Amino acid sequence: MQVYNRFAINFTHGKGLSLYDSEGKAYLDAGSGIAVNAFGHCHPKLVAALQKQSETLWHISNLYTSDVQLEFAKLLCDATFADNVFFTNSGAEAIECALKTARRYFHKQGTPQRRRIITFKGAFHGRTQLCISAAGAKTEDGFGTVSPDFDIIPFGDHAALKAAITDETAAILMEPIQGEGGIRLVPIDCLKAIRQLCDEHGILLIFDEIQSGMGRTGKLFAFEHAEIAPDICTSAKGIAGGFPLGACLATDKAAAGMTYGTHGSTYGGNPLGCAVGHAAVEMILEDGFLSHVTQIGVYLKDKLLHLQEKYPDYMTDVRGIGLLLGIKLHDDYKVRDVAEKLLYEGLITIPASDNVMRIVPPLIITQNECDHLCDILDGFFAKETPK
Repeated sequence: MQVYNRFAINFTHGKGLSLYDSEGKAYLDAGSGIAVNAFGHCHPKLVAALQKQSETLWHISNLYTSDVQLEFAKLLCDATFADNVFFTNSGAEAIECALKTARRYFHKQGTPQRRRIITFKGAFHGRTQLCISAAGAKTEDGFGTVSPDFDIIPFGDHAALKAAITDETAAILMEPIQGEGGIRLVPIDCLKAIRQLCDEHGILLIFDEIQSGMGRTGKLFAFEHAEIAPDICTSAKGIAGGFPLGACLATDKAAAGMTYGTHGSTYGGNPLGCAVGHAAVEMILEDGFLSHVTQIGVYLKDKLLHLQEKYPDYMTDVRGIGLLLGIKLHDDYKVRDVAEKLLYEGLITIPASDNVMRIVPPLIITQNECDHLCDILDGFFAKETPK
């Protein structure tokens, strides 16, 4: 189906931060498959984990248990706020699970009318019918009736958030950092206030950390910067370094309604995905890894800010934290066009809303590779910017 506006490049292989097209040209990957390839391409530890698991067990369904799934679930729970994990194939499925978990919680409490979910404009939660209902805007065009049980409020409007809470509210669903929305950070004080608001009204807090989680901001999850915890959290993208996998994490309390028969997945938590995911999360949790992301993120952002000073007619803002960064371009330059031109310079970036170009390289990027990335941008802006 012709649903993708693809760039006209056919990649054939990759290694580390480099991708190669069918002509043999090398590209520096600052997109990571949309913040997925946390360890670059074909990382030897992930390759080894996949190869080892492929020789013993591929798929058994969730009618049975497997050590690799249980061990990965334990690793995630031990490292986070969560008591439970439901494994999925994707981020959208993790969001579906999170929303069902919140509504089932209140159903079990005897208050099934509490089914409404508060979300924020500019968010992106996936492309299932329920997910596009949560985000609204252009993603719901032409798909018939959307779910009416979402209250979508302006981003950053705390008064509107308070006003939206009623006796039918079940949860607040939000991204600590809106990725597709243009690398828009929710301030730490706001995150803390939202946590307090949920506690005061007895509603659940769901963080969508599909793009911002798994070490991308220098913490395992971005909400950790605010020293708070959600009731439910979704993860995907970097969780297995490129192998399709997602997860919905929850406390015992929040997951109380998810009993036998209420949810399921054929492929979710399959041995191959869990083996690679376990290896990926182990690497993220290794001593020094997250501090590297923090330090290299500061280094890269500082270099991007210097480029903004040098090219103010082109770059109007540099946003983000860790290695979830964005360059807001002047309105005269459309981000899709710029991203396409940069491909010819050998640099892969990811367009986002608000005319923002995402810089989301693999978390293993080095200072030399940051220098190379910024040299490409410098040379490009020098040619493009009006004299």
